[in-house]
Amino acid sequence: MPFFSLPRGRDIRRISRSRPLTATLLLPLLMLLGCEQSESPVTQLEPPEPGGTLKVATRNSATTYYLDRDETPAGPEHDLVESFADAHDLQVEWTLFESTSAVLQALKDGDFQLAAAGLTHLPSRDEHFQRGPTHTDIVEQLVCHRDMRPMPRQVEEMAGVDIRVTADSSYAVKLQSLVNQHTGIAFEEDPRTTEMLLTEVAEKRIDCTLADSNIVRVVRRHFPHLEVAMNLTSGDRLGWYLPPDQQALAEMADEWMESTEGQDSIAEVKQHYYAYIGEFDFVDLRALNRRIDERLPNFLDIFLKAEEETGMPADLLAALAYQESHWDPQAVSPTGVRGIMMLTQNTAESLGVDNRLNPAAAIDGGARYLADRHERLPGTLPEPDRTYLALASYNIGRGHVLDARKLARELGKDPNSWEDMKEVLPLKADKRYYPQTRYGYARGYEPVHYVQRIRNYQDIISAAMVRLPLEDG
Repeated sequence: MPFFSLPRGRDIRRISRSRPLTATLLLPLLMLLGCEQSESPVTQLEPPEPGGTLKVATRNSATTYYLDRDETPAGPEHDLVESFADAHDLQVEWTLFESTSAVLQALKDGDFQLAAAGLTHLPSRDEHFQRGPTHTDIVEQLVCHRDMRPMPRQVEEMAGVDIRVTADSSYAVKLQSLVNQHTGIAFEEDPRTTEMLLTEVAEKRIDCTLADSNIVRVVRRHFPHLEVAMNLTSGDRLGWYLPPDQQALAEMADEWMESTEGQDSIAEVKQHYYAYIGEFDFVDLRALNRRIDERLPNFLDIFLKAEEETGMPADLLAALAYQESHWDPQAVSPTGVRGIMMLTQNTAESLGVDNRLNPAAAIDGGARYLADRHERLPGTLPEPDRTYLALASYNIGRGHVLDARKLARELGKDPNSWEDMKEVLPLKADKRYYPQTRYGYARGYEPVHYVQRIRNYQDIISAAMVRLPLEDG
């Protein structure tokens, strides 16, 4: 998930849906330093009427709000608020702040009707703000470097550990309660974001920090040396906060979040941003991050050229190539597929690729092949499901994907939904089903894991690509 730079200051940037934000992409996770908060007179905003504007405060991170590779606003909080606004005929004006404390201060100042910034619901916050609906279960985790010895596994073992957490955060509240209960535990509050402090831990500049489990899950893929030492809370929920006088708006948000539409939106967010992130694999992710630096620069310009010619995103092609060969242009499998894109001989010949071990020819051929798989799917199939099914077709073959789509219809599933197709594709290996399909048996569980891994790799590669030089640069 790409991150972007913003100017320093309390009021970072205002964005409305009618005016998309344009921003400069930077190295992943290099989030901004804390900001100075200026005093502002307290004003009171009226709840928005249908057709009006909902003023929302948030912060830039992979788990709240960011710009994707097309410079389009995205993120879990963004998607939920926009769905809520759509349901009530509201326009959203987003304002980005550099820290949680700045978000809450802006809400306290009365400039906003809603704060949606990955905020944990806490009694201390309830004293100052109107509690809104919740949407995500998390636990607060103590995160240290994998090489730390001894690794604190019990609360008592936190004594003497250098712990820094985001200032005015729920983590500071939790640690203060531990300080009051145990001898020797100490911590510092830091103006920087949780993502930035996790980077500091990964680079061994501090011992440990606290972070919500959803943030750890996303960030740890970029920094595989991060290790969860222990969970410090249970049953915490992330949700929205509003000014004290916005009770009517809070009730409206609660009602929507509990509705079928709201629950569907939450499920969609979890599927889109978290579901494909599998169990943490230290060895795999360490190897990926090392090869991003050592191998990807050799091929980056080729992937970018292939994107220009086929429309297939360069980061997706790079993730596909990594899944196939770990960016080894000389890779050969026992079954005869070979090259950086692991093309079969028949596929290569159909694409006019004479030498599969030539990375430029192989990447061009693989990109054209994926584009063909993508193009030959029904025109009504939406994104991103269309791309996921194209990847499945690249892996298992178009015929087996067509079989699975037909089987999905017979089972009352949606053949245009990747969520449903993840359940149906494995049935191509089930003898109760595959004898009735045109193309017969296939290891249908493989494309499900295949797509999941590529999605995970793509996130990491996309964030890293912005800092890598082109070969001719």
